Amino acid sequence: MTGGTLQPGWTGPEQALALPAAVALPLLAGLAVVALRRRPDLREAASLVAGVATAAVVLGLWAVVDQRPRFHLWTWLPGLELELALEPLGLLFATVAAVLWPVTTLFSIGYLRGNRLAHQTRYYAFFALAIAAALWIALSGNLVTLFIGYEILTLATWPLVTHDGTAAARRGGRTYLVLLLATSIGLLLPAIGWTWLLAGSTDFTPGGLLAGVAGPGVLALLFGLYLFGIGKAALMPFHRWLPAAMVAPTPVSALLHAVAVVKAGVFAVLKVTIYVFGIDTLAEAGAGTVMLWVAAVTLLAAAVIAVRQDNLKARLAYSTVSQLAYVVLAAALADRVAAAGGGLHIVTHAVGKITLFFCAGAIYTAAHKTRVSELDGLGKAMPWTFGAFLVASLSIVGLPPLGGAWSKWLLLLGTVEAGELAILVVLLAGSVLSMAYLLPVPARAFFRPAPAAAGPAVGEAAWPLVLPPVLTALACAALFVGADAVIAPLADALELP
Repeated sequence: MTGGTLQPGWTGPEQALALPAAVALPLLAGLAVVALRRRPDLREAASLVAGVATAAVVLGLWAVVDQRPRFHLWTWLPGLELELALEPLGLLFATVAAVLWPVTTLFSIGYLRGNRLAHQTRYYAFFALAIAAALWIALSGNLVTLFIGYEILTLATWPLVTHDGTAAARRGGRTYLVLLLATSIGLLLPAIGWTWLLAGSTDFTPGGLLAGVAGPGVLALLFGLYLFGIGKAALMPFHRWLPAAMVAPTPVSALLHAVAVVKAGVFAVLKVTIYVFGIDTLAEAGAGTVMLWVAAVTLLAAAVIAVRQDNLKARLAYSTVSQLAYVVLAAALADRVAAAGGGLHIVTHAVGKITLFFCAGAIYTAAHKTRVSELDGLGKAMPWTFGAFLVASLSIVGLPPLGGAWSKWLLLLGTVEAGELAILVVLLAGSVLSMAYLLPVPARAFFRPAPAAAGPAVGEAAWPLVLPPVLTALACAALFVGADAVIAPLADALELP
């Protein structure tokens, strides 16, 4: 067995340390948080500084991504190794997680203090561990490395889901843990083992690891095992963990839905599709057809359920299930343009959905409202919060001039290119339904009169709760103008012209 050895492709010692450093920084932050547990201001400062430093390291990796550097950690058996590797799709996910971490930390400071939540040291420590796991997944060089990070992410976020310690939190945590571990161990792990037996390797390979080593039937079955086994992608019927996890504090919900957990799921789906199966192999075998319709049903069914939810966080949770299905659908289409749209949707949905959860947390802290039916007239008292909610909603719907318009457009183009006109109708219906479950929230806040019953005056929440959603709402607009910067690395990974 070997460990900690460098592979050809590094251009210098600073690049050699960059990949493990990106993972190590959040781990060190977690240790610093524990060490500073009796000094809250320094504890929170350590989280913020580590978040900014991690984002700087990850952003710096874009300068060397074309060199495809690798860092070998350990070898168990031939083809079974722990290895970090840099490629555009993984770096894109790492960038989302790293950049949104300090923003979410700022929001967490306002939320945890504003609502006087207990066990704040534990919260920040496990949050840092979850970010480290997400970066490990993003920078994984093979399926074995990815699987280890995937399991650590589940275990690291479970204490965050159950943070409140109530009976409801414990029930939600059990559902969360059981479903995610059952799918990963019962389906994903066998899929990885089968891949190793077929190909003799688990490395992520341009063009696909399984090209020419299995027939259409085997590929279709294996593809289903992967997509259901990656439970964090929340395909029905393995989606229940996600609404169950809404018992968590709102910043944790933002982590689950935007920064780490679900994005790790759909990222893994795209990574497996591109680098394990290969777009061409999947298309030629027609192996994605069944899962294409599973994703389509999930997209529509979750959207219909979202429309019927009065609890704001529950509505946003089912919205996430529906929006994740866009990325899974993009993978199952086995079309390069659609896959690029799916990759872009990871970014645009992350920024939009974290804005919505930030707004939900600000509303709860300032007005103690959790239901859509309770939001009438609040827009005048909280214009920044509900303005940010409106901008993010329009982006997720897919309307210009916001970033979500481009990801939805590429998905539509890819669907036409793949000749799946029925799926085109599904995508359009999904966007109509997203208007039905998102736009009533700002509409009620801005255009309905406030209830006549007297109550304490409500205003905007404290600035650490308002600034983050305003920044991420602005990012929704910036992604419309700067979408090419995201599409370019995706085109490189997918070998698009």
